[in-house]
Amino acid sequence: MKRLEGKTALVTGGSRGIGRGIALRLASEGALVAVHYGSRRDAADEVVQMIEEQGGRAFAIGADLQDIQGVHRLLESLDAELTRRTGSRQYDILVNNAGIGTSKTMEETTEADFDEVFAVNVKAPFFLVQQSMDRLRDGGRIINISSGVTRIAFPHIMSYNMTKGAVNTFTLHLAKLLGPRSITVNAVLPGIIDTDVNASWLNTPEARQGAAEMSALGRIGEAADVADAVAFLASPDGRWVTGQMLDATGGSHL
Repeated sequence: MKRLEGKTALVTGGSRGIGRGIALRLASEGALVAVHYGSRRDAADEVVQMIEEQGGRAFAIGADLQDIQGVHRLLESLDAELTRRTGSRQYDILVNNAGIGTSKTMEETTEADFDEVFAVNVKAPFFLVQQSMDRLRDGGRIINISSGVTRIAFPHIMSYNMTKGAVNTFTLHLAKLLGPRSITVNAVLPGIIDTDVNASWLNTPEARQGAAEMSALGRIGEAADVADAVAFLASPDGRWVTGQMLDATGGSHL
């Protein structure tokens, strides 16, 4: 029997990059996966198709998470689809992966830039969990995708780094809050991952070599490296792990 058979998972930002890898991995373990997307319905549909071709179950739901109305729309769509498919709006696993970055320095960052990155990376996960309190089953899992930048100084993307620090704090307190319901809450901290998001700067042999050399393992990370860590935390094997920041940087900057 697959480890997540009978479970339902919501992966925000599941249409591309790390989120795509996570959606595919959880589905391979038997979970019914809601693949959330912000604007790229075609990309989300492609992930769903890949899952179904591999014998899994998934569906796509879209919502812009830059404001709380987007959170409400996401959950309304999720409720409708889960009720139709399972007879219940409850689900078991929430992966808060959706996020945006910025390449602007502190000096270049405007108030609008700052507000946007905090809205998607911090505000949306907070209210998504808040509004899911009666939807998440006891014994469930919340996994927040943070970043290795919370332990490594990268001052040129400071506002983004600050959002991930907030995610770590959120993870710690949420684990304490939901512990009595046997819901575990953890954060996974990726390093440099070979995704389309990073393609713009991992575009030369020199850049790729420099990125690989940051890791103790001597290579750039893959989405599957992070997805496997998430799958562990989502599975029964992760039942005694909560309130933790799991470094998945390949030992970057040790």
